[in-house]
Amino acid sequence: MSTIYYLPTHEYIKVDGENGYIGISEYAAKQLGAVTYVDMPEEGDELTAGEEFGAVESRKAASDLFAPVSGEVLEVNEELVDNPKLINNAPLEAWIIKVKINDPGELKALMDQEAYDHFCEIEH
Repeated sequence: MSTIYYLPTHEYIKVDGENGYIGISEYAAKQLGAVTYVDMPEEGDELTAGEEFGAVESRKAASDLFAPVSGEVLEVNEELVDNPKLINNAPLEAWIIKVKINDPGELKALMDQEAYDHFCEIEH
């Protein structure tokens, strides 16, 4: 069973062992509307927790993506190149990048599902 953590900027990381799948939350996908383009890093790129790694664009807005943890990009979700709307259909399945987590301790700084749901209620 994977554990999901969130950033206040609405990215999630679904942790699977020493790897994590990073994408945007359902809340963020709803706010953006129909996603038209995803700007992703390259495989092998190094991410730093809290720093920008790409962007998601919709007809309404563009939103920068921030890394929940530091790590190496192992894989990018190629399906999103031709079909970025997958993010709208199932944000938690349509991950953007897969990373090798350098420091699992960084996860402690993120919100769990309950804290994130509360955060979205307050923000809304």
